[in-house]
Amino acid sequence: MYWANFLHIYQPAEQTQDILNRVVNESYRPIIKRLKSSVRAKLTLNVNAILTELLVEHGYEDIIKDLRYLSEKGQLEFTESAKYHAFLPLIPKDEIKRQIELNHKINKSIFGEIYKPRGFFSPEMAFSREVADVVSDMGYEWMVLDEITESGKTGQLTYDSFFVADEFPKLKFFFRERKPSNIIMSGVARSTKSFIETLGEEYNDNRYLLTAMDGETFGHHRPGLEKLLFDIWDEASFKHILISEIPEYFKKSKKCIPQNSTWASTEKDLEEGTQFRSWKDPENALHTMQWHFLDFVHQRVIAYKGPEELQNKTRMKMDEAFASDQFWWASGKPWWSIEMIEKGAWKLLDTLKSIQEAGEDIEEGERFYNDIINTAFAWQRSGYIRQLAQEYKNVARIPFKERTVGENKPEVYAAFIEMMKDKMREASQNEDYEKAILWRDAIWKLETKNDIYDAIHATDLLRIEVPDWRLREIMDKYKEQYKKIRPGQPEHRDI
Repeated sequence: MYWANFLHIYQPAEQTQDILNRVVNESYRPIIKRLKSSVRAKLTLNVNAILTELLVEHGYEDIIKDLRYLSEKGQLEFTESAKYHAFLPLIPKDEIKRQIELNHKINKSIFGEIYKPRGFFSPEMAFSREVADVVSDMGYEWMVLDEITESGKTGQLTYDSFFVADEFPKLKFFFRERKPSNIIMSGVARSTKSFIETLGEEYNDNRYLLTAMDGETFGHHRPGLEKLLFDIWDEASFKHILISEIPEYFKKSKKCIPQNSTWASTEKDLEEGTQFRSWKDPENALHTMQWHFLDFVHQRVIAYKGPEELQNKTRMKMDEAFASDQFWWASGKPWWSIEMIEKGAWKLLDTLKSIQEAGEDIEEGERFYNDIINTAFAWQRSGYIRQLAQEYKNVARIPFKERTVGENKPEVYAAFIEMMKDKMREASQNEDYEKAILWRDAIWKLETKNDIYDAIHATDLLRIEVPDWRLREIMDKYKEQYKKIRPGQPEHRDI
């Protein structure tokens, strides 16, 4: 099967040297070293230019040199992006273009002529028509997006073609597949064998696999997970290709109508029009203040006509202030960091202070800054943030036991438990003890309602491994049993 693997690596401009050093040594260097030693592996990579600058500034020239070497060798292709990881759908078109131009200029100057990205990665895989318009006008050939962007639904795509849209005739669209990406990221599969088994029979030579995730997941966020990536790179049944190469092997195109979304969006988010809520939640007062402050400073930076040197200095600070981090960490659903909120607000205030004769504008900026910080601390002290996080978890995840037994469908719950016990015994007999432990833990989580904390739900994994007819057969068996003992109460008539 063909596999196009995409990784995105990024660190914020203010990242401390000690953390950067850890990320480099735990993630970037091991991945690059293994990629260099592989004769089969290929990688489509996004490196935001602020990270490229940080690597040079702190002496990690080996990373730059090796990425350049891999690109020259044809094992790696770069994508274009936004230098400071701005959330592009929520900023003006001129600023979208500027962030992309800055990204290209810096990466081109550091990587050299080999830096010729054909495709585009919008931070957070955030899509809007305005973003696509700019990307298309700037001459990029394709965008990599999440599968939910194709139609607002997940699990609907067939990966035997690439996608086009009438609205953007110059662009191709490639969609990240959530299931295999999440299986890898979550650490559910820890070996190539278990990964292939988890994929199921639908993954065959008639289609391709496109996974996408943060590069820091391997070795830094999840120590040891890089071994799975390396094993998959070595697996003979996978033919590794770059995203740009997909049309060479799968020549058909299909029409799509891309929907505003991100790689974190849910179907419910799109139905409610809140697909960008982690960055601009209409119910989040902090987000409202942050965006008002950003717009306030931005308008004054645009209008500033001071000395050219000061204009350039102020403009550079404004570019950095567009970074998406402060909004993400102010969402409270569940992401929260007063430190990152303060850094974002301070960047805006510092940008404003760099404008000569700002006068009353600085006083207004200080009011914005103080309101944001005071609100953040008030939310923290009052327990409001804990409440938001809990509400988010409760809405986003309902225990499987409640969705079955609690909804008068006990036969569904019983069938899944029986099949998981069968899979646990089967794995143990095959001496695949790691997999046996996975199923044992899955049963415990379902029984104790702790499955709400899983990135990949155990029942989804079971559906992958067990044919639908087998699950239905067991459900029917339990349904007959429950009919015999079901009391004749009206509330049970829907069973």
